[in-house]
Amino acid sequence: MNKPLTEDVLLQNMRDMDIEQISKATIRQAVALSAGLEKILGEPFSRLEIGVPGLDPCREGVEAQKRALDSGIASVYPSIEGLPALKEAASRFIKAFVNIDVDPKCIVPTVGSMQGSYNLTLECSQLRPGRDTMLYIHPGFPANLTQARVLGVRHEAFDIYEYRGEKLRDKLESYFATGRIAAILFSNPNNPTWVCLTEEELQIIGELANKYDVIVLEDMAYMCMDFRTDLSHPFEAPFQPTVARYTDNYIIMLSASKIFSYAGERIALVAFNNKLFRRQFEGLRERYGIARMGQNFIHTFLYAASSGTSHSAQYAMAAMLQGAADGTLPFVHNVSEYGRRAKIVKELFVKHGFHIVYDHDMDRPIADGFFFTAGYGDMDDETLMRCLMRCGISSIGLNTTGSGQYGVRVCVSALRTDADFQRLDERLAMFASEF
Repeated sequence: MNKPLTEDVLLQNMRDMDIEQISKATIRQAVALSAGLEKILGEPFSRLEIGVPGLDPCREGVEAQKRALDSGIASVYPSIEGLPALKEAASRFIKAFVNIDVDPKCIVPTVGSMQGSYNLTLECSQLRPGRDTMLYIHPGFPANLTQARVLGVRHEAFDIYEYRGEKLRDKLESYFATGRIAAILFSNPNNPTWVCLTEEELQIIGELANKYDVIVLEDMAYMCMDFRTDLSHPFEAPFQPTVARYTDNYIIMLSASKIFSYAGERIALVAFNNKLFRRQFEGLRERYGIARMGQNFIHTFLYAASSGTSHSAQYAMAAMLQGAADGTLPFVHNVSEYGRRAKIVKELFVKHGFHIVYDHDMDRPIADGFFFTAGYGDMDDETLMRCLMRCGISSIGLNTTGSGQYGVRVCVSALRTDADFQRLDERLAMFASEF
């Protein structure tokens, strides 16, 4: 690529896709736009926009799924509550790496964490009259906010940028004290910033959840991927940080997509606190005739949404969870490759005049992992994304993640080879010289 694509070419392709502002495009729109521009360019784009696993799927899962299919289970509906072997393996895995006890009965497979968060958002908004609002700690996964909009669920959000540490307490309390917040959702490590909430911050969230009876939805899509601390040894400290140490009002979402590079089979788990799973809510009884939260989640919401999760994929995940807890599947070591890539890519961005937007966890530099955030001077998201796209670099704007800062999310998973890094280096150099 010798020079940037013209503005006219970019705008025409945006019009063809009905994209008015690229900074407001969804991740999937950004993927489609860059795919169309690749054809015009005749060269691959540097694809930083979508978090597709950049590693091979765990063989343990593939082989277990093949065995399950060969046994004929494709013709049999899966239990909507989940395969018993999967639930047992999940309970043991959570104990091994998070060090909390969850009854296997309280763990339910879902069609990816997307289905889990979608149905939990709806259910939490219907538990109690007046508590109809979701709270999101931003920046966050844009699709979660889309889910609330699609469902018509009220939602609030704030950017954590200025509210780290003890400052988080007053900010959260200002929302919780209204009595309208049904649940709060966050990921840890965070998508898109890779911010990792500290034990102090998790304790604050847990204490306020207890005080105001708010449910905490904790997305562990990237569990054990804060590579600043070795979290790779099952049943040995240190463990994955979690709000579950500070409240019983928690629900954890665990996905096979990133930790096992098994995104294509759409398999995840929702793990309810044991008490919360069995807790009764009159709002659910009146609407559905099932008062217990966990049972209603299974037999009302999941039944209506998909009637269960892929039968064969449940066998795959059971095998991967079992191998990880046994220590024979070193998933943390495997995914640490993302940390290596992030270090290289961060250095390239900084080399060409960018800065890391969310650059610290309190007094610690941000970890190297699946994502990071980059800004360029005071360039706004729309301008920055258009210029990067013209230079063959696809990303998403921080504004779509709920951030109040200018910049883009950078995902390193698609950068696999030295040629990928060299191509990105050259295109960032082009951007710096042209814009």
